[in-house]
Amino acid sequence: MVIIKKKYQGGKKETTNNVMELTAALQALRQLKYPCDVELYSDSAYLVNGFSNGWIYNWKKNNWKTANKEPVKNQEIWEELYNMTQIHKIKFIKVKGHSDNEYNNRCDELAREAIKQQSF
Repeated sequence: MVIIKKKYQGGKKETTNNVMELTAALQALRQLKYPCDVELYSDSAYLVNGFSNGWIYNWKKNNWKTANKEPVKNQEIWEELYNMTQIHKIKFIKVKGHSDNEYNNRCDELAREAIKQQSF
C-alpha cells in the first residue's frame, strides 16, 4: 500500500459548510491519476451518509430527487462524486469532528487558514 500525503486548501465566499465538505472530497479525488482504492475520512455526516446509507443511489435512480420529491441540493457536486466512485473504489469513513483525530484537526487548521486568506 502506498500512502501519499498532499495539502490542498481553498475556500469560496457565500457558500455553505456542506458545499465545502463535498468540494474538499471531490478535489482530493480529482488528484488521483489512475484508479485507486481510497479510504476517504470525513467529519461530514452529509458526505459519508450520502454514500454509506445509499442516499446517492436513490437520488440518482429518482432523477436527482429526494424522498420528498425535492431537487437534491448540490446535485452537480454529488454527480461528480458519484462519477469518482465509478473510477475509484472508495470507502467513506466518518470521523467525529473536533475529537482529536490528527487528520481531522489538520483539515480544520487548513480550513481556518483558507478563511483568513479570503478577502472580504
